[in-house]
Amino acid sequence: MKLLLLVGMLTACAAVTQDLSGKMFTFPLETNTTHVKLTTTKQDFNAVTVCQRSFTDLQRSHVLFSLAVSTFSNGFMVLWDGADKELEIYTQNKFAVFGKTDYKQNTWQSICATWDSASGLVQLWLDGLPSVRKFTSSGSNIRGSLIIMLGQEQDSHGGGFDIKQSFVGMLSDVHMWDYVLSACEIQKYVNEQNFTPGNVLNWAALDYQIVEKVMLIMLKLC
Repeated sequence: MKLLLLVGMLTACAAVTQDLSGKMFTFPLETNTTHVKLTTTKQDFNAVTVCQRSFTDLQRSHVLFSLAVSTFSNGFMVLWDGADKELEIYTQNKFAVFGKTDYKQNTWQSICATWDSASGLVQLWLDGLPSVRKFTSSGSNIRGSLIIMLGQEQDSHGGGFDIKQSFVGMLSDVHMWDYVLSACEIQKYVNEQNFTPGNVLNWAALDYQIVEKVMLIMLKLC
């Protein structure tokens, strides 16, 4: 596996829209500032699916995806709890715990998380294997001024970062949909087949802004 550096350390990069296919964000330092902000025009969700691929050696707690609105700092969030060794999905500041998952360090993993407002059920998919469904919140949409971040967990709307929850490692293939993705489509994503790209966030047409020390790297297999 060969890595080709595309962009070095960037600081407060202006927002751009790019096709990031075959590329990844690398977060090389533990900080309470470095992050990537993702932009979407959609501001109202009655369902969510987020999929991404991650690689880290962190044993401690760290955030994988953070969406905040003005009323809920954890509007939709995926977090690894290093103390209890479990993955957690948050919706509207409520959360469900997924213990005894095969979350690994020092290898690429595909992680998908879903939520449906009507039922209030969330589900985790790790490398294509589904968890049980669990309840978080129901009856109301996630709506308002969205701020979506990679690399930092928002304890307030757009801020409140904790260095001990920051992400250090690589993230790639981030997609978000405004509906619950089918099991078939999730399997296609995991297997890198011809899946339906995110209609909210699409890695092949991503509107993003890098803040401080993040590297954009192309992954080439040899």
